[in-house]
Amino acid sequence: MSESKTLSRSAMLFAQAKERIPGGVNSPVRAFRGVNRDPLFMDHGEGAFIYDVDGNRYIDYIGSWGPLILGHNHPEVHKAVREAAAKGLSFGAATEGEVLMARLMTSLVPSLEMVRMVNSGTEATMSALRAARGYTGREKILKFAGCYHGHSDALLVKAGSGLLNESTPDSAGVTAACAADTLVASFNDLDSVEALFVQYPKQIAALIVEPVAANMGVVLPEPGFLQWLRELCSIEGALLIFDEVITGFRLGLAGAQGYYGVEPDLTAFGKIIGGGMPVGAYGGRRDVMELVSPCGPVYQAGTLSGNPVAMAAGLCQLSYLQDHPEVYEHIDHLGNMLFSGLMEIAKRAGAPCSVNHIGSLGSLFFTAEKVRDFKTAKTADTAQYARYFAHLIDRGVYQAPAQFEALFVSYAHREAEIHKTLEIAEDFFSSALR
Repeated sequence: MSESKTLSRSAMLFAQAKERIPGGVNSPVRAFRGVNRDPLFMDHGEGAFIYDVDGNRYIDYIGSWGPLILGHNHPEVHKAVREAAAKGLSFGAATEGEVLMARLMTSLVPSLEMVRMVNSGTEATMSALRAARGYTGREKILKFAGCYHGHSDALLVKAGSGLLNESTPDSAGVTAACAADTLVASFNDLDSVEALFVQYPKQIAALIVEPVAANMGVVLPEPGFLQWLRELCSIEGALLIFDEVITGFRLGLAGAQGYYGVEPDLTAFGKIIGGGMPVGAYGGRRDVMELVSPCGPVYQAGTLSGNPVAMAAGLCQLSYLQDHPEVYEHIDHLGNMLFSGLMEIAKRAGAPCSVNHIGSLGSLFFTAEKVRDFKTAKTADTAQYARYFAHLIDRGVYQAPAQFEALFVSYAHREAEIHKTLEIAEDFFSSALR
């Protein structure tokens, strides 16, 4: 029998991909290197499940990394996409969908007075920072170690997500001059933030933060932390930027800022506003956003920004969430079931683990430390997580292929999927850890 006939379709596709695509994947988080396996190639998704090209079905806790709140292939979203695509995929001109999306977003998120559509979360954060620099006339930005805000040069300094999973704190190709204007504080550490404002007086244009950090695993802000950042930025004349690429519309219709009652000056959103399609947006105070071209001198453009098909998908999903508050009740209930259940199982087994979660978003860390920042997240046992991942995926549960990523519960999940997942996890803790 030839070697090709013994390989799975995923294995064959990966072998072919490596010849033409760096690492065989188009995003590092798909590479599975953090769990010492080759990546799976997916074919389709339906509801709470995703299916690979070999026909294997998995309970999916990735959901395209968060935006599929309603689950895979929701019939109403699917219908909206089909109807929009029938009219044309792109025009390079303004469409009604962009206006409707802007009106909907600004009605749902109190801090948004104006919003600009872009094509990704990376574009959103990059553009928000440019607007902040244009508004303040300052050059430096402040971020937090372990927080990932996309792959623009200035933000690939002590970044999380795929970089953290590969144990690479920075990226090659980022110039020293670019990195010099990026200051890094420690999440949940008020003193580290204040010290940088003291060291660089009237030089910091903006402080950008994931209000719930979700790229070093899920790390919640400690009580008063976000409120204190808001106060400090106001005092120092710097803009506060919330990166809600993951939390926006997942923690509620007003995002993490609504959940915690803190209004930033600018906010970045990602693929969730397109129902999972490639899209992003940034917005906030009118006086800042009116500096963006063509109104003002801060240039930003995108041929495909506000793509009509993406707008249709996003409008459908956000409108559904607005009209069905039971969605949040459901996903928060199941999120509590899943993450509380995982913690109970680990405790019974005497395993050194901790679980962080908020609503339908969470992470299991293989460390006895309470994970509150980048330093404590790095104490997690990544080799043990890799064994845990293998145990689950081989039994039909698809979760983040790296310790430092988040898990997401969707409206399509039911208690049956949560119970099944916990049963498989308990088997790992009761047997694999002996």
